[in-house]
Amino acid sequence: MLKRHSTSCINACLIGGLILASAAVAQAPHETGGYQLPPAALQAVVDAPRAPSVNLSPRRNLAAMVKTPSLPGIAEVAQPEMKLAGVRINPRTYSASRFSFGQDLWLLNVETQTEMRVSGLPANLKLADLQWSPDQRYLAFTHLAANGAGSKNGGAEMQLWLINIAAKSARKLSTTPLNTVYGRGFTWMPDSQSLLVRMRPMPLADAPAAVIIPRGPNMQETAAGGEQRQIRTYQDLLRNPQDAALFDHYTLTQLALLSVNGKRSNIGAPARFSLATPSPDGKLILTRSIERPYSYVVPANFFPHKIEVLDLRGKIVHTVASMPLVEGLPSGNDAVAPGVRNISWRSDVPATLVWAEAQDGGDPAKNAAVRDTVFTQAAPFTDQPRELIKLATRYSGAEWGRGDLAMVNEFWWKNRAVKSWRVHPDQAVKPAELLFSYASEDRYNAPGDVQTAFDAAGNRRILTSADGESIYLTGDGASAEGNRPFVDRFSLVSKQKQRLFRSAAPAYERVVSLLDADGLRLLTSRESPAVPANFYLRDLRKAGDAQLTALTNFAHPLPQLKDINKELIRYKRADGIDLTATLYLPAGYDAKRDGPLPMLMWAYPREFASASAASQVTDSPYRFNAIGYWGPQALLAMGYAVLDGPTMPIVGENGKEANDTYLPQLIASAQAAVDEVVRRGVADRERIAIGGHSYGAFMTGNLLAHTRLFSAGIARSGAYNRTLTPFGFQAEERNYWQATEVYQTMSPFNYANKIKDPILMIHGEQDDNSGTFPIQSDRLFQALKGLGATARLVTLPNEAHAYRSRESIMHMLYETNLWMEKYVRNAPKRAVAVIVDAK
Repeated sequence: MLKRHSTSCINACLIGGLILASAAVAQAPHETGGYQLPPAALQAVVDAPRAPSVNLSPRRNLAAMVKTPSLPGIAEVAQPEMKLAGVRINPRTYSASRFSFGQDLWLLNVETQTEMRVSGLPANLKLADLQWSPDQRYLAFTHLAANGAGSKNGGAEMQLWLINIAAKSARKLSTTPLNTVYGRGFTWMPDSQSLLVRMRPMPLADAPAAVIIPRGPNMQETAAGGEQRQIRTYQDLLRNPQDAALFDHYTLTQLALLSVNGKRSNIGAPARFSLATPSPDGKLILTRSIERPYSYVVPANFFPHKIEVLDLRGKIVHTVASMPLVEGLPSGNDAVAPGVRNISWRSDVPATLVWAEAQDGGDPAKNAAVRDTVFTQAAPFTDQPRELIKLATRYSGAEWGRGDLAMVNEFWWKNRAVKSWRVHPDQAVKPAELLFSYASEDRYNAPGDVQTAFDAAGNRRILTSADGESIYLTGDGASAEGNRPFVDRFSLVSKQKQRLFRSAAPAYERVVSLLDADGLRLLTSRESPAVPANFYLRDLRKAGDAQLTALTNFAHPLPQLKDINKELIRYKRADGIDLTATLYLPAGYDAKRDGPLPMLMWAYPREFASASAASQVTDSPYRFNAIGYWGPQALLAMGYAVLDGPTMPIVGENGKEANDTYLPQLIASAQAAVDEVVRRGVADRERIAIGGHSYGAFMTGNLLAHTRLFSAGIARSGAYNRTLTPFGFQAEERNYWQATEVYQTMSPFNYANKIKDPILMIHGEQDDNSGTFPIQSDRLFQALKGLGATARLVTLPNEAHAYRSRESIMHMLYETNLWMEKYVRNAPKRAVAVIVDAK
């Protein structure tokens, strides 16, 4: 049970009519009272209402509105969970673990702005996923039902429900529960009369019993002379034969066709399907099924698998490939497994497969003029696969339009190079045309994303103008003045762009969907600093304010904080790189009148291949001043200043690796941020904390170890010893033995003796992120304790890399607030040496 924060607020100060309360509370080293609540102002941030989600219909004239749920309780988050081969499974429901479900569903007519209720929804709705039928007559959704017909021993089941749009009524479609360990468990067939579903096999055997007395040791072996591979530090791997048997049990799935009338026909025999998608004509099914032998060192996506095409009775029509176990890849972020990968259906023809195969063995270190070849093969698959295009880098997907129009994309991480090609899939003699070439990190010159729309069979295809000669591009519109989302019409003939729409001050408006073939009617999401995002119809054929029609009117979730001040600030690093950050200040605050405030900086370093890209602006001054519980902004409710997202670029130019100079660049960025807020008079050097999550926590450890810029640190779910991630981390491609000094120098654990300012570490006990094992925080805390430093470690039961339960989030804010009160607002004076070690 949650305990109320019992201490009274002190040091209250009145700024512009807003009472900014603080709670300087003596903190016992070993509380035994369980979960704690922060002050009421922070509780309100956690419990603030959230806007519903919107799912647009295929014809883009209706939307399904789903009420966003409040945070689940710890009782739900603590339900049983299997951690098997990189997959977290709820054994009660035979589904991937999830803790957030929609609590209500209704319909919105986009044209008339009319809301419509749906009758017959299940009591205590827990909506997991939904999908419109291609003809828009139905809306299918999954509902988590407790103690359903297919549940055992007090379990639960994932049920499939159907809404008849014309009748505005819902009903349960099947009595057999779904298996949603992989995917949502259902997909509409192109005829809109049936769904391809993944069900629990019936009758279902009991799960393998726990083995109390082991049969013997668990053994692994490797031999010298094999090819070197990088093996990342994956979480939740199989550990023994019993784990393998449990994985077999919970992933076994029966494919079936289920009509809208509830009639079911099984498709072949049960198997462990990780993929099952119908062909665009609805006559075939592309499947990927996991096979043994399993591995104890890689997750299930590297296990052996078969890629097959089945007919609707389950007969194997074509075997595409049998892929072996892959235990590790060559070094480098551009490494891939050899053989067939990224397979899918071409969406604009009845039944044609598309996939890529590496021509360099998947090894980016090998010299190769062609890295990937993209192949296609049409049913009945008697002809040899046809080469669609040869690529100099890695295939990263395609959009399909018609026989003479498709877009094929490629990417190379090493230099961030992106290329988009127009190909003529039905005209093999026509060469590919390069339409766009840019660096992924160069946001100012990004052309935008090609827009698609659903066809009559429910397949996404490139949206073209009425004459078929233009496509549409939408993007963030990054610029030196901030993000300004846009819509462009791009001529496939002249290769020229025509700008149709660009977001303008004082609002931030992004395009959700184009509603017609002319690109002149848009569904947008529009917000401003004081008004939360709402959905609008924008008709570009009209003038001025007449263009906009409001579809929703979501209220400010925290009206008591609506007048906070937000500014996108710019400043320079000592080496000339331009930096940006978002500065938040309490409502009514005036630096000259009120003096500097205690501050929390919250950041996340990023790697760049060029200084020019590192200098680009990455936000907009016109976004809504959202105050959420996850980021640092919640502390505005307690009277702190917040500097969110101060850019911490780590740049590697001219062939140099960014991490070779990680520490000097990190420190220079932090120094510049501190100097800027002090120059503005909003903070003083003695009362600034640094914090971050994941790689931001790693940053926090390093800044406390190598500088005295900050009076305290808050590090959530971080990694601090890079020898525990020896085959790469974040953007680092080299392994520990190739870059030993870099790994050692970047590890704050190795400099724990230099951490002189207080650090609060918070970590989920069930962290599922690769590399951020909870032991990372455990070991750093033990080192700091042994060295006599000021540190606190809080581990949250049943929480993963991101914390999910209301109790955990409340306690996280409770701990954060107390730490900030003691070591920042009321920070004792320090003898500050700005740079301790910039090695």
